Amino acid sequence: MKTARVKINIGKPAAFPAGRIDAARLDGMTEEDLARQQQEDDRQAMQDMAKYARHVRRRLGLTQQEFARRIDVSLETIRNWEQGRRCPTGAAKALLKVLDKAPEACLEALA
Repeated sequence: MKTARVKINIGKPAAFPAGRIDAARLDGMTEEDLARQQQEDDRQAMQDMAKYARHVRRRLGLTQQEFARRIDVSLETIRNWEQGRRCPTGAAKALLKVLDKAPEACLEALA
């Protein structure tokens, strides 16, 4: 995941960075269309996080049960993350990032 930091001067909309927004399409959308799109975006974000959680576990070569035991969460929690029913937040999300970037050190610290 890459992060781009951009400074925006609210007083100068013309200075906003170019984005991938189709202004004509956006103007033609109703509130219901916007709500439906937001729900779709949320679903997609949940699926992306599910893939990430599964990727981290598989990269470590652990079963769901072993992974749950090693990071001290319930097996049901791991299943919910990987199936997109729940999304890791806060410390759990940070732990997944550390496990992805420095797995040996992280697992040693958790032992």
